[in-house]
Amino acid sequence: MASLDGQVALVTGGASGIGLAAARLLRGEGALVVVIDIAEEEGRRVAAELDGRFVGFDVAEPRGWEEAVSSIEEELGGLDVAFLNAGVTTGSNVLAEVTDSAYRRIMRANVDGVFLGARAVVPAMGRRGGGAIVATASIAGLVAYEPDPVYAMTKHAVVGLVRSLAPQLKRLGIRINAVCPGIVDTPLIGEEGRRLMEAASFPMIPPEKVAEVVLDCVVSQANGEAFVVQPGLGGLAYRFPGVPGPRGEGAGRKPPSGLAGG
Repeated sequence: MASLDGQVALVTGGASGIGLAAARLLRGEGALVVVIDIAEEEGRRVAAELDGRFVGFDVAEPRGWEEAVSSIEEELGGLDVAFLNAGVTTGSNVLAEVTDSAYRRIMRANVDGVFLGARAVVPAMGRRGGGAIVATASIAGLVAYEPDPVYAMTKHAVVGLVRSLAPQLKRLGIRINAVCPGIVDTPLIGEEGRRLMEAASFPMIPPEKVAEVVLDCVVSQANGEAFVVQPGLGGLAYRFPGVPGPRGEGAGRKPPSGLAGG
């Protein structure tokens, strides 16, 4: 596996769960890791453990991203890797029970955080000559997920953004991919969720296994992929079925460049 010696990597949600596992693995491969999290105490502890840097801000705030990326370039010389991982759930499968605040919270963390993060890091990576972006999506971003429909919506959005950005970022020497794990043993699942999983004898994925797929995305040439991670199955690129094309007059023609459908 390629070494990351001399590379600078940022990890959002790096104080726990998948982010923590990925930060440790990237550091183990030689990268200087910048931990980004709103949990300041835990984030500083992880950064100290990894001999890295900590930046505390809300990933849904554009100004926070501007200041973080600017400081990374000024102090560390540039940015090579971004793992956009921070996320939350609503904890509800009943639409009427999802409050305005819960809805805004999940959209800010899961969607805004990925969009704003990508928008902020791409120019920095371009100045570096290229780089790799990985975003945490979910199996719930590939299929229907009744336990938390709003969470599923946000993860479908992440997958759509990653796949749609890939062609233009490739021209800048930047690759972008998504990791789509099943149920991971992290604090996000909660104690009640963990008890239910154990009672059903359903295996959960150790966050370290997801981190391995993140690292594969960073060092490989994959671009625009959504990698499924399940117990006993890691890093399988999901194959999206083709969408039926037009029929009748004009069939076979491509739509004008830049024209959106829907």
